[in-house]
Amino acid sequence: MSVEDEGRDRISKGRERLEEEADRAVDQFDQGIVDLLSWVLDTETRARIYVYLRQQPYSTSEEIAEGTGLYPSTVRESLAELHDEEIVERRKRESEGAGNNPYEYTAIAPSDLVGGIVGQIQDELNTVFNLDDHLDSETDAELESETSEPVSISVEEEESDDDDEE
Repeated sequence: MSVEDEGRDRISKGRERLEEEADRAVDQFDQGIVDLLSWVLDTETRARIYVYLRQQPYSTSEEIAEGTGLYPSTVRESLAELHDEEIVERRKRESEGAGNNPYEYTAIAPSDLVGGIVGQIQDELNTVFNLDDHLDSETDAELESETSEPVSISVEEEESDDDDEE
């Protein structure tokens, strides 16, 4: 083998190793996102559906099941719940010709998702912080007159990098 061939071989092996590391990093990142969203959305199934729909908007339940590896019945049930909770939106897929037009789904923006849960978290934190006041109060009248809320959470959208460049 010539020196030139050895060099190409080493470059090829290095490129393969870099691609494998990049794939592993993406998989770990995706799993980290799913883990975080599992807490926000209650289950890993719902989180995987949400992530899939952010990557592949306007997908049918069949496409989601195939793309996530989840059972179709599980996907349909979770989509119904997510739709009821206004985390995913659905519309009839437009198609030419006769036949069944399935629903296609898309997920709301992450900022909207976080904005929706901030109020719940804020209420729970305030309950915890005010627990001693509630337990120590001598009468119900005192309890009702208290309106202090020690926790206030606000969510602001960050400007995109495109805005910074202009």
